Amino acid sequence: MAKFINEPSHTFNEYLLIPGYSSSECIPANVSLKTPLVRYKKGETSAITMNIPMVSAIMQSVSGDRLAVALATEGGVSFIYGSQSIEDQAAMVKRAKDHKAGFVVSDSNIRPDATLAEVIALKEKTGHSTVAVTDDGTADGKLVGIVTSRDYRVSRMDKDTKVSEFMTPFDKLVTAKVGTTLKEANDIIWDNKLNSLPIITEDQKLYAFVFRKDYDSHKQNPNELLDKQKRYVVGAGINTRDYAERIPALIEAGVDVVCIDSSEGFSEWQERTIKWVRDNYGDSVKIGAGNVVDAAGFRFLADCGADFIKVGIGGGSICITRETKGIGRGQATALIEVCAERDKYFEETGIYVPVCSDGGIVYDHHITLSLAMGADFVMLGRYFARFDESPSNKVSIGGTYYKEYWGEGSARARNWQRYDLGGDKKLSFEEGVDSYVPYAGSLKDNVAMTLAKVKSTMCNCGALTIPELQEKATLTLVSATSIVEGGAHDVIQKDKTSLK
Repeated sequence: MAKFINEPSHTFNEYLLIPGYSSSECIPANVSLKTPLVRYKKGETSAITMNIPMVSAIMQSVSGDRLAVALATEGGVSFIYGSQSIEDQAAMVKRAKDHKAGFVVSDSNIRPDATLAEVIALKEKTGHSTVAVTDDGTADGKLVGIVTSRDYRVSRMDKDTKVSEFMTPFDKLVTAKVGTTLKEANDIIWDNKLNSLPIITEDQKLYAFVFRKDYDSHKQNPNELLDKQKRYVVGAGINTRDYAERIPALIEAGVDVVCIDSSEGFSEWQERTIKWVRDNYGDSVKIGAGNVVDAAGFRFLADCGADFIKVGIGGGSICITRETKGIGRGQATALIEVCAERDKYFEETGIYVPVCSDGGIVYDHHITLSLAMGADFVMLGRYFARFDESPSNKVSIGGTYYKEYWGEGSARARNWQRYDLGGDKKLSFEEGVDSYVPYAGSLKDNVAMTLAKVKSTMCNCGALTIPELQEKATLTLVSATSIVEGGAHDVIQKDKTSLK
């Protein structure tokens, strides 16, 4: 007979934090959100410590190279999606890794015979105002000019005007050759009052750009997460099928950490993948695994050697695994049980394996709840999909802007590897949906607001660090009526009426 757990599993929305004593030192400015990303032994520190407890989901509509740079700038890590060719994913990782070096590979390129309309469309797609004009429209073609917003006026020009007619031609550009150091490039920028400096090869092919705005980036972004070479820390998703080919390519591209992307991680497939990594790379390659929802699943992956373990099945906003297959668990209950096992495992072995809460987060305060319940960091999909830096298109529906957002188990993504159980190489049925999320602007502004709320709540609990929050936090289950009471109620809100 099947084993029954008669206690209901709970979601984040069913819990509240009870305030604790707050000293005068408990102010948001004093809160540290540093947290380990990968396993470490007692008395040691994690090889990768994030400055904020946020990573982005391994999804086509969430984690590309632009978002990887933006999130690392704020102190977190993006896991570039693996449901693409090995070559394309490795190229994304390399672009993100190269970005911090100051030499940025151009992702806004156009041919000289293109039109102003195409320039405008490209700017809307990438958000970048500097467009390289190359002979073949590629990032490494022969540079023939540059287009910036100063070169055209949409209101006064025909949109069929050729780029060659209004671009700044090559002979009027200030450029530098490959081999120029970053310091030398910045000196050229300042001496010539430039906003950008193209770096070219001996045969005039575009190599990269150095931008004036990046000069004092670190001062403006003190939390940015860098590797030993002062490059951004970048993650990538892998699967349990082509890891022997994909992982070496990602390592060559400079990836810092990989994570097995799977809807369910308590499997021999993940054991094989982790074993292959350890046999071929030892501990030098960091690999996360999951997802699991109970102590047994955590213990299995920890014993396999996973560097961090993701918790959550079916709680994502675009995930329909629970209703399709009938498996999963309330995210809060799953997280509490797994984190208790994580602590037990640490006591027994002296090895701390960080836990990532993946899915079920709807509101900003759910992040704080997940940290209080034991999570070391959270993985977010819908949250990051809303921003300028996500790979999906921004669309206008009824006068309101949205971003496209689809699940890896949807017919659109068809990421069969994520749901692979060793059968045919196909997605037999959908476990995700195709949707829209409200457009929210830049990652930087939104993450700053979210973390301000997290820090404020931590101060209410008398905690200045995540471990201190986990030690001091008191959580209470709330009734359905209490959940209603927690929001605005028994009033007519002004923004929901036509009253002036």
